[in-house]
Amino acid sequence: MLPRRPGERFITAFTKLVGVEHPIALAPMGGVVESDLAAAVGNAGGYPIMPLSWSGQDIIETELQSLRAKTNAPFAVNLCLDMPQDARLEHSLSYKPNAVHFFWGDAAPYVTRVHAHGALVIQTVSDSEEAKRAVAAGVDVLVAQGWEAGGHVRSTIATMSLLPAVADVAGSVPVLAAGGISDGRGLAAALCLGASGAVMGTRFLATPESAAHKDYIARLIAADHGDTLVETDLYNVGWPNAQHRVLRNALAARWLAEGRPDNTSRHRAGETVAQRGEARIRTYQSTTPHREMTGEIEAMSMWAGQSVGLVNTIEPAGAIVERVTDEARTILRSTSLDSASGV
Repeated sequence: MLPRRPGERFITAFTKLVGVEHPIALAPMGGVVESDLAAAVGNAGGYPIMPLSWSGQDIIETELQSLRAKTNAPFAVNLCLDMPQDARLEHSLSYKPNAVHFFWGDAAPYVTRVHAHGALVIQTVSDSEEAKRAVAAGVDVLVAQGWEAGGHVRSTIATMSLLPAVADVAGSVPVLAAGGISDGRGLAAALCLGASGAVMGTRFLATPESAAHKDYIARLIAADHGDTLVETDLYNVGWPNAQHRVLRNALAARWLAEGRPDNTSRHRAGETVAQRGEARIRTYQSTTPHREMTGEIEAMSMWAGQSVGLVNTIEPAGAIVERVTDEARTILRSTSLDSASGV
């Protein structure tokens, strides 16, 4: 196993609880977070969250064994509760993750089972009432995901408004901010509003370790803050009735111009736009552009948060962890907040 790189620790309630050096978690972006990216974040002192919500047993085994071979850093596994996850949960727990991160649902029915395996429970929440219920159920870490986030997002509240509301009801439970954070300024702001760290996704897409398609990464780098849109019925094939934020493209522009027609009548409905091996990707399918795909990548669901305008280069994941934490530390020290935040 490769050791985590040494460096100055950035201590918060979250880093102390999970045993990492820096208060940055890698968002569980299905289709692009594989063991290479997760290990790079973990070896830099961050906290990787592995997306396993749609993975078969063979993929879970391959990815978690690969991750264990590349790093000894703590990590979490992510499961989306919009579908049955009991089998995946049991299989994932056999690899002894540090935590299980539950998304798009109530973690309460799983808390006892996860704790019995010696793991922590993390739950993403979209408002303060959901946060209250999670704390009462024994959840160990909350993720306050704001509307700015890329990919699938339940909240309709901006991150910097949601975060203090969640922190106020969390008590001693650490809170991570998610949505719209891609640099040290965002991390510092989150810490000032009561967070113990941040979950970052969009920034880590443009890394050498990411499994994102090169055309997808190029579009991310070229995009500005206003180049995303939030919809529920756009990329809904495979995951209906789920709000999501993506980069604007020609397919979306036509769908909007035609008044958001339904799945049967919209432009190019049911056509194949890309392929990965034998698997065909249809128009409007909720599928991340993977580097092994071929076809019209631009027409696919290119998930991106509103902080995409801060993503201007391809940068190693470990360098991002170090740079973002250094930026946040400098900001907090310059405002004399270092003694309160533990930096």
